[in-house]
Amino acid sequence: MQRRDQATKVVVIGLDCAEPTLVFDRYADKLPNLTRLRDSGAWGNLRSCDPPITVPAWMSMMSSKDPGTLGYYGFRNRADRSYEKMTTATSLAVKEPLLWDHLGRAGKKVILLGVPQTYPPRPVNGLMVTDFLTPSIESQYTFPAELKNEIAAMPDVHPYEFDVSDFRTNDKGKIRDSIVRMTDKRFALAKRLLTTKPWDFFMMVEMGTDRVHHAFWQYMDPKHHRYEAGNPFESVIEDYYVHVDQRIGELLAVLPPDTNILVVSDHGGQCMDGGIALNEWLVREGYLVLHEAPRSPSRLEALKVDWSKTTAWGSGGYYGRLFLNVKGREPQGLIEPENYESTRDKLVAGLEALGDPDGKSIGTRVLRPESLYRTVRGIAPPDLFVYFGDLRWRSVGTVGSGSIHTFENDTGPDDANHAPLGMLIATGPGISPTGPIPGMQLMDVTPTVLSLFGLDVPADLQGHAIEAIVAPEAAVL
Repeated sequence: MQRRDQATKVVVIGLDCAEPTLVFDRYADKLPNLTRLRDSGAWGNLRSCDPPITVPAWMSMMSSKDPGTLGYYGFRNRADRSYEKMTTATSLAVKEPLLWDHLGRAGKKVILLGVPQTYPPRPVNGLMVTDFLTPSIESQYTFPAELKNEIAAMPDVHPYEFDVSDFRTNDKGKIRDSIVRMTDKRFALAKRLLTTKPWDFFMMVEMGTDRVHHAFWQYMDPKHHRYEAGNPFESVIEDYYVHVDQRIGELLAVLPPDTNILVVSDHGGQCMDGGIALNEWLVREGYLVLHEAPRSPSRLEALKVDWSKTTAWGSGGYYGRLFLNVKGREPQGLIEPENYESTRDKLVAGLEALGDPDGKSIGTRVLRPESLYRTVRGIAPPDLFVYFGDLRWRSVGTVGSGSIHTFENDTGPDDANHAPLGMLIATGPGISPTGPIPGMQLMDVTPTVLSLFGLDVPADLQGHAIEAIVAPEAAVL
């Protein structure tokens, strides 16, 4: 394989949940900077991991390992085999070497800004500002520690914002303004660090693209059941993408001309058609048994479950996680180990047959973790992953609504779900315009960046360097 010249600088701009159909098609004419980058380099859809959600997707990208190898499957995971204890997957859950670890060992200086699952911060060969899981600016959110004081002295950045305080609110004007303010501060900090600190590799992740989808999708998508033409928020998502494109343009203007640039998203976004009350269905089908039925929608954690009679229970979110109560594994296990597979088969068949309120199929997929991953690690991974409507329907965890189907989200207003295809654009010295590249997936990003720097790719990485980027001559042949 004929390689291009070794890169001296690489920048990765991450846009959480950026939807390729919006960037490449619907808004392309209004995004001059992103479209120029695309036209001058390699680009295409980037298949996310399973599940396609922020945690674990960014760390799957940065480690080039799937979630089964990482050992966590969402923001919250079972801490042990008990029924109640859960943990949040912060940086402390990340055990695999990451892209910046490989770069640091090679002597490369790195700057990391807002990459999910970097809080609490860890030492790197350079600088780190942590992510949206950071509790507040009162926390220690930088490495080195003194960088926090530098940020506090930047009037256009301080007080720095890791996330918007409540993107699931009915105050749409407030959330719109909060998203833009947060984004402006992040890009201002990015520009300051790029122009005042030494670096070979810079990476930032902007969360606003995710938040604006969840808060405003119904206002711009005629396919959404709540869409009203001419509504006052119809252009919010488009306006935000235009705003981010402008901020990217300002960042590009301060980069050295030999910089290689990647713009990536961890997954895409799509219309949320509704919600399926997973635990409500399990109660109705006799898999989940309660001592007393709730009188109003309630979280499972607040209810008294008869675990001695319960076969399975679930967790809500953008996808459903279903856990089985197995004898010898859970404290009050009910399922004999020899009946484990037949129980899963029965659950898969029932969930995939569950249609919309009229009984029409919605295309639900139920996946077994061992079929998704090379290995399945973690204290208590889900026994089944449920993609209701192939992720067009949310998994609702509450019990007590009296209905399996709902059009109200149990955690607050939310218009969008995640989609399995994110995006990638790559441009720089030696990267030729190629048109769309098929077959890319997010675990390819880390080996691609290592290859751009001319560094060896560790043998245990699960992704592969994208030839159209690291060896464009070979990719054309």
